[in-house]
Amino acid sequence: MGGHARIQQLSVSPGGVPKRAVPAARVTRLGLEGDAHRDTEHHGGPDRAVCLFPQEAIRALAAEGHTIVPGSIGENVTTEGLDWSLVVPDVHLLLGEGVLLQVTRYTSPCVNIAPVFVGRDYSRVSQKRHPGWSRVYARVLVEGSLRAGDAVRLLSAREAERIGAAAR
Repeated sequence: MGGHARIQQLSVSPGGVPKRAVPAARVTRLGLEGDAHRDTEHHGGPDRAVCLFPQEAIRALAAEGHTIVPGSIGENVTTEGLDWSLVVPDVHLLLGEGVLLQVTRYTSPCVNIAPVFVGRDYSRVSQKRHPGWSRVYARVLVEGSLRAGDAVRLLSAREAERIGAAAR
């Protein structure tokens, strides 16, 4: 896969899970257009605008017997080919032609996603309990449009600064 990571699926919902696949979406400071949150205290807002999770983890979790598919635990962007061990708070990701994200934190799992897990054990995607298996939240530094299949790249701080500056 040497560096050829991509967006495997973009997902939105009017509130709650599962989120459903869309072929394309505009990404603003508040996340993907067409996406909404029932519980705005714990979801959404500029620092939780986009939720990401890798297809590799979904496949591995499905192999463990969980009924998980892209979007079913609420991520907006399902990646494929990205080294998820490097996707940690403060790193920058470039999606598509120019959507710049900065990872803000690991996503705390909540009871809404319990039904897809064997024994309703949603802590299976808790960063504290299972490091490396968590979704992440990101803020949007540069808005734009994305399509499923678009490239995803991990950026150095210098590259991110250059792209951010160019967009200002």
